[in-house]
Amino acid sequence: MTETRALEPEDWEFWNVWMRAQRLLTRELERGLQSDCDISKAEFSVLVTLWQATGREVRVGELAESLDWDKSRVSHQLTRMEKRGFVERTRYGADGRRAGVGLTAEGRRAAQSAVLVHGRNIRRHFLDPLPPEQASAIREWSERAVDRLEPRRSEAAGDDAS
Repeated sequence: MTETRALEPEDWEFWNVWMRAQRLLTRELERGLQSDCDISKAEFSVLVTLWQATGREVRVGELAESLDWDKSRVSHQLTRMEKRGFVERTRYGADGRRAGVGLTAEGRRAAQSAVLVHGRNIRRHFLDPLPPEQASAIREWSERAVDRLEPRRSEAAGDDAS
């Protein structure tokens, strides 16, 4: 096993500017959701996940897994979103015993609007200023990082290899 080298000052500089850029981009995108759509990033995540689900409804446990949140966080978020009229809890599955959650008409409207607004903000703050060759390099690096770091992908790849 090879020993990992300590970071040099220029490595720390690079890392710090990378992290700052991510924080600033995230902040701008979250501000856009709040100011233009009156929703939080967490609400956006739930709305989009439900919007993309078959039948616009999923089991609460599946939602937690999809968002990589613990069930308690999902439950609290859903309670807040129910109060706003975005989601409704449902019976799910053939037996109707599993707890599910689905979008209301208001939730569907909010999801559609937020996807358009958020997409425009992603384009304005991230994609448009990025030259194609840099976009390609970032995409390739990101895909490799996800393959290496995401547990489910790593485990699935290991399962496929056997």
